[in-house]
Amino acid sequence: MMRIQDTLKLATRMFRTRPMRTWLTILGIGVGIAAVVILVGLGYGLQNILLEKIVFGEAMLSLNVMTPPSRVVVINDAELENFRKIENVVDVAPMVGFTAQVTFDNLNASLMLQGASPKYFRYAGVVPLAGELFTDEENDSVVVSSAVLKLFSLEAEQILGQTVKFTAFIPMSGSEDIQELPLPKTYRIKGVIEDDASIFAYIPLSEFTANFAIPYYDKVRVKVASREFLDIVEEIILGKGFVVTALSKTVDQANKIFRGVQVVLALFGGIALIVSAIGMFNTMTVTLLERTKEIGIMRTIGGSPFDIKVMFLTESVLMGFLGGLSGIAIGVGSGLLINFSLNMVALRMGGTAIALFKFPLFFLIFIAVFSGILGGLTGLFPSKRAASLNPLDAIRYS
Repeated sequence: MMRIQDTLKLATRMFRTRPMRTWLTILGIGVGIAAVVILVGLGYGLQNILLEKIVFGEAMLSLNVMTPPSRVVVINDAELENFRKIENVVDVAPMVGFTAQVTFDNLNASLMLQGASPKYFRYAGVVPLAGELFTDEENDSVVVSSAVLKLFSLEAEQILGQTVKFTAFIPMSGSEDIQELPLPKTYRIKGVIEDDASIFAYIPLSEFTANFAIPYYDKVRVKVASREFLDIVEEIILGKGFVVTALSKTVDQANKIFRGVQVVLALFGGIALIVSAIGMFNTMTVTLLERTKEIGIMRTIGGSPFDIKVMFLTESVLMGFLGGLSGIAIGVGSGLLINFSLNMVALRMGGTAIALFKFPLFFLIFIAVFSGILGGLTGLFPSKRAASLNPLDAIRYS
């Protein structure tokens, strides 16, 4: 049986005897692998752009319960107590909102004034774009959406620390009349939440309860003990007639969608990979024809069919693996270059930097291993054919 070092020496002879053809074959495999890396990396990047906006942790353990549009049932204080009594429910955090008028620097505008506690922010996964969210100890702070900045044509740094006043329009219980209620305090803007579509502001829920009676809440975050109880608690609340959504299910559905997107993108890249594999198969076949007499000599001096087969397989696996490494280098390098170029343009135009391509380490390791396996599969037929050659016929071949 041929020694390992001899097998490797014979398998790497191609780099010395036919370096141009060998490296072109490796580059061809690399181009196919690079196509897969870039397209799948795009899928991972798009997935990351979507999911990085979601705050995990307590937000993944909460249910968003809303009053249905029909108002058949409403979320009032009695229902909040009922939610707390459900088994495996840890806490509840309600939110209420009324149409209001905001006064800032002698300018008036309409918005949705919402009252919530700091724990509601945690359970809802709300994070500030600028500044900070108010705490339990604060009752004179307000957090606004980024749409409010556009309303007053200001940047976040310009509005932080400024003061505003509100006039809430409260629906009268049992009638269609609206009560106009100016809030007595002046509120200091402490933070900005990223939302360009909705004009709203958050003040502490205690400010609402201290100034007027709340007929019902718009929504409530129900936190459960662990993820395994989400479905059980959701079924109980749905049975009461409320509308329920869960961030965890949204994340799971998004991941399933992006896994499908990644598979589709990988299939498109696989077309280029198949073309490259055909080129490698052709190279190995030509190599077999060129080395037929050499194979005959090796067989006559004691080389076994297994030794010949291993030598050819080693050569093809090595070429495939090197093609995979070059493809990873081309793919990752191209992705990083595109990311850099796009971010430069985005920052110059006043946008934010994003990573359009993302390359997880486990994916790159898989690609490297897969490329070696692909090389082995490509060289399987030529190696079998080489091992089955008749030594005398091989020696006479010219």
